[in-house]
Amino acid sequence: MSTTIRDIVSADLERVIELDRRLTGAPRRNYHEKRMAAATAEPASFVTIAAADGPVLKGYAFAHILDGEFGGTGPVGVVETIGVDPDQRGNGLGRKLMAAVEDAMRARGVRELVTQANWTEHGITRFFQSAGFELAPGLVLERSTGDTAAFDAPLAQQVRDSDEVDLSDPSGDDFAALSRDRIPVRSLTEADFPFIVSIDRKVMRRDRSSYYKRKISEVTKESGVRVSLVAEIDAQFAGFVMARTEYGEFGRAQTIAILDTIGVDPAYGRHNVGRALMSQLLTNLSSLGVEKVQTQVAWNSFELLQFLARCGFAPSQRLSFWRRLG
Repeated sequence: MSTTIRDIVSADLERVIELDRRLTGAPRRNYHEKRMAAATAEPASFVTIAAADGPVLKGYAFAHILDGEFGGTGPVGVVETIGVDPDQRGNGLGRKLMAAVEDAMRARGVRELVTQANWTEHGITRFFQSAGFELAPGLVLERSTGDTAAFDAPLAQQVRDSDEVDLSDPSGDDFAALSRDRIPVRSLTEADFPFIVSIDRKVMRRDRSSYYKRKISEVTKESGVRVSLVAEIDAQFAGFVMARTEYGEFGRAQTIAILDTIGVDPAYGRHNVGRALMSQLLTNLSSLGVEKVQTQVAWNSFELLQFLARCGFAPSQRLSFWRRLG
């Protein structure tokens, strides 16, 4: 029977979950149910591809579009997961699925694909190589949410480190005496939109209001755990951090937090705002049982890397891949 490439529909969900369990060894029902719900609610932002012989699903791929996360300047297609029935390997279904993802992304104006894999996952890394992916010019960084030693250094050490910078503000965040107790931090709300856009425009020197409109709607309206925060000084908006919890993306078998964006008003660049936001974020995530937080940074964003290192981040065991779409 000839293979048909089509969109995934709700009737495919149980078969996708079963194939994924066979491939990964771990049931990820919640992940696939959430991804199908998100794709149904926002079809323009998601790509779901099935390879089927008649009614029988033989392979699947999930991807979505990012536009602004991690400081990006344009839409990027993210290949989250791709799987083929183990009994059908060697028949080229993986490449057919990837080609269909690429075609769908091109049709939506996306000219770049990215994905991730653990460096020990040799089968999937070989597949990405054969599909034309290369190592991306970015680093995946992570840290434990429970280990807060980076925020508990003695005052003298904090003062010695006072030349460190904030993740989003090249003018710096001094890492002098904390603390989040001195800088009120609260949950982000829709009403914070104009202040966030204003800070981002000062730091990035371009308008990304459409990105923040989407992200704020995402973090305030989705049913998942809300972990995005705002810092205030003397009742004035001073900075923000936007994060999300993920389970199942890139084959992960545990819930982690993804740090998408952090911004500090340059007027408060020497007031420990970035430090207070990061400290409170880690505390909140740890209390929710989320053990790790990850982010991604361009290899040559030296100031950002320096800030994250001071916050306890280190290179992950995950590799980032990318591919240009002609």
